[in-house]
Amino acid sequence: MADVILETKHLTKEFKGFTAVSDVNLQVQRGHIHALIGPNGAGKTTCFNLLTKFLVPTAGTILFNNRDITSAAPAQIARQGIIRSFQISAVFPHLSVMENVRIGLQRALGTSFHFWKSERSLAHLNDRAMALLAQVDLTEFADTITVDLPYGRKRALEIATTLAMEPELMLLDEPTQGMGHEDVHRVTELIKKVSAGRTILMVEHNMSVVSGICDKITVLQRGAVLAEGTYAAVSNNAQVMEAYMGTTASALEGAH
Repeated sequence: MADVILETKHLTKEFKGFTAVSDVNLQVQRGHIHALIGPNGAGKTTCFNLLTKFLVPTAGTILFNNRDITSAAPAQIARQGIIRSFQISAVFPHLSVMENVRIGLQRALGTSFHFWKSERSLAHLNDRAMALLAQVDLTEFADTITVDLPYGRKRALEIATTLAMEPELMLLDEPTQGMGHEDVHRVTELIKKVSAGRTILMVEHNMSVVSGICDKITVLQRGAVLAEGTYAAVSNNAQVMEAYMGTTASALEGAH
């Protein structure tokens, strides 16, 4: 059996009689890009919120590297190496792109934010910050004030700040949402590039993104696992096509 980095057993979340996530058994293999897909309301984001402990499960178990993290707090989970992209996104719009990445690096060092420290004392982080920006093709934007970045580049910055935390498992929540074709292509290539030596679990609507980079896909419907496997297997599954409100493969291909 392949090395499983993250596993859920019978993961369930109920809200006042409504079951948002129902008995989900998920296995994410180390080194894979694994996608959670499904129609709106399928429970994908609730699943992510359970994994990062923004929500507490009603029932079930979450294992990370064979350790039970079901009752761990969000900060403990982040320290263990599970980092969700929006948690440390570019939350400082009036700092430069490089300064945002540097803050991510400070967090990874376990130090508090040194806003009051002199520029010089943080200079040792600059080389690492620039290396991360190079990884996500943002070198030329290093001195740009973040609020002025184009949307697609902001998402690239989120990925850079996520990488600054040195995640063992990256959770990307709809990384290409709201993007034009050119940005979608750039961010897809970027995810593929930064996945080397890492594990990525992503929620994504865009099927062309999923088909191009994912090793395994789990399809959720009404909170439960409908199908699982490679893109080829999942896209030819009659139940999956039906869930995407069509009976032909083209409906799945066009689903966003």
